[in-house]
Amino acid sequence: MAEKVAVIGAGSWGTTVAALAAGNAATVLWARDPALAETVRTEHRNPTYLPDFLLPERLESTHDIGEAVAGASLVIMAVPSHGFRAVATDLAEVLAKGTPVLSLTKGLEQGSQLRMTQLLAEVLPDSPSGMLTGPNLAAEVAAGQPTASVVALADANQARWVQSLLMSKTFRVYTNADVIGCEIAGALKNVLAVAAGISDGLGFGDNSRAAMITRGLAEMARFGMKLGGELITFGGLAGVGDLVATCTSSKSRNHTVGVALGQGRTLADIMGEMRMVAEGVKTARPMVELAASVDVEVPIATQVADMIDGIRSPAEAIAALMERPATSEFRGLTP
Repeated sequence: MAEKVAVIGAGSWGTTVAALAAGNAATVLWARDPALAETVRTEHRNPTYLPDFLLPERLESTHDIGEAVAGASLVIMAVPSHGFRAVATDLAEVLAKGTPVLSLTKGLEQGSQLRMTQLLAEVLPDSPSGMLTGPNLAAEVAAGQPTASVVALADANQARWVQSLLMSKTFRVYTNADVIGCEIAGALKNVLAVAAGISDGLGFGDNSRAAMITRGLAEMARFGMKLGGELITFGGLAGVGDLVATCTSSKSRNHTVGVALGQGRTLADIMGEMRMVAEGVKTARPMVELAASVDVEVPIATQVADMIDGIRSPAEAIAALMERPATSEFRGLTP
């Protein structure tokens, strides 16, 4: 039977991954908006989320989720964390048992603090799940600029199979069995990118940004290891690779939010102007709550959550970080 990939969610990254998959297998993109689905299908473009790029003619699109996943050998979820459970629940009614599901979402569910693969295991218990992550800004990938990513799946054979479905001449995919580490890295780096953006918005320079990224990486590794992730993962594409890209790029939604906060704008005004989701805003507080539940300090994430919740200003948050007690650089990361 020929391979079929169904991508659920027609945002910029979901559309980009669907275009990649369409180069290797029959692919269908599900869009919630019927008009958008029709435009993708007939005009081969996504004017809402990826307007500057022509999509493969063989890429199909539909707003019927049952039609999208019918006969699919792989389902890829590209839905924001706050809507992930609702769409996964709809998917559970139409998805064939045993169909692998790959998440593109880098966040935690509010309230439960679940990672997306944990949520999938709860809603779709018969489907093995994993994620795709790395330094993958959608517009650059869609433009064919060379980059790399990692497929995290516990089953090595499944990981290699997904790898083969998503590889292209400009998109190099590696495999990694550390699903927990990859997910924590992906979710926390969005929160850290808000922090890096705040530093830039306050007018601080390269030293400040580098320190924020480096200490953020230590925070990420310490937290991820506590939950069962592997230290080496945080030095790879899912960790430092994605962290650097998201903390330094003007194309990063989370960094953009941070810059605006640092410049004194209100979160309500910032979010009101954004068409796409900045996961770091939604994930900051659940990340802090999850860290507290396993007794791990996440000082940068804590300050970001407090700023998002209006508890303190950007300047106060930076001061709180700088005034923390002196300690060893690698505390919590070495035996």
